[in-house]
Amino acid sequence: MEVYLVGGAVRDQLLGKTVHERDYVVVGARPEEMLAQGYRQVGKDFPVFLHPQTGEEYALARTERKSGQGYTGFTVYAAPDVTLEDDLIRRDLTINAIAQKADGQLIDPFGGLSDLNNRKLRHVSPAFAEDPLRILRVARFAARFADDGFTVADDTLALMRQISLSGELQTLAAERVWRETEKAMATITPYVFWQILQSCQALEPWYSELKSSIDIEKLKVQMENIGAKLNSTNAWALSCYSLSMTELSQLHERLKVPNSYTDIAVAARKVNWQQSQQIDASWAFHAIGKVDGWRRPNIVQELFILWHALGMTQADIERIQLAYTQAQQVKAGNVIEAAKHRGRELKGPAIGAAVSAERLAAMRHSWHSSK
Repeated sequence: MEVYLVGGAVRDQLLGKTVHERDYVVVGARPEEMLAQGYRQVGKDFPVFLHPQTGEEYALARTERKSGQGYTGFTVYAAPDVTLEDDLIRRDLTINAIAQKADGQLIDPFGGLSDLNNRKLRHVSPAFAEDPLRILRVARFAARFADDGFTVADDTLALMRQISLSGELQTLAAERVWRETEKAMATITPYVFWQILQSCQALEPWYSELKSSIDIEKLKVQMENIGAKLNSTNAWALSCYSLSMTELSQLHERLKVPNSYTDIAVAARKVNWQQSQQIDASWAFHAIGKVDGWRRPNIVQELFILWHALGMTQADIERIQLAYTQAQQVKAGNVIEAAKHRGRELKGPAIGAAVSAERLAAMRHSWHSSK
């Protein structure tokens, strides 16, 4: 029985990056042997075991043969006669198909080290085309490693385009598509994800609304404007900013996007400050009301970041922030009490109207004071 460190751990180690997870391949073993040594089996589709002390994953070497459509249409074979090379050849990219022995020796049958040095994302074998999810994975890796100078190899890009045109992408599950999208949005350069999908004609069928509207160069500038505050939720909101509310709703429904993402993207579209004639206290008050910002201040904080990305001046953003902070101090109880002192009793809708009026007054006062 031989054990090898494989995949992302080897790749990241060679790139000098922090290794967060370690996966191992076990060659020449049977499930019974792993269980006898205290490993716990967790894999449903193929034998994967958790180490009794570390909890790290150890998978028996396996082969995969295409037997149906989509990313699930595979027949898996795991047995002691499966070699390390048999296991590595089924992987997506050469940089993910490098193995390492316990003594540090590297096994690199498919040129992964060369591609690491040349900063290339290249498919391991023609079997890459059997799994359409790999288009999204490569686009995600391109976004993740763009800052390190990696680009997708021409032959791999051509193969990705071929898969896109075959219609296999439509066999994917929405949850898997969103998972790759979410990971891509969490990278330093999320716009590269869209750039790659656009270049290999893979925006359809999952992101069809973005096909004619997304402007990669503009998106790049917007995301760079945010800098360190860029995160997966505002990256998604910026990516979708060019869509209408109807298109945005269709996209979110198709991908089953979580509320934490849809809320920010929808708020950004509801408040299209670029169509406003003038940014003032009244505009800011109504904008905050549109996105339920009095009850949900986190939405407003995200909007400040997005407005900066979209080109609103820092002076205007700071005025809105200050005015919003002042208006947040207005509480219904205080407004009701003040009305009583003036001989007026507020009830029902009148309370909300009075609170709104006080908030608007507070924002206007703050706005004029900050000029």
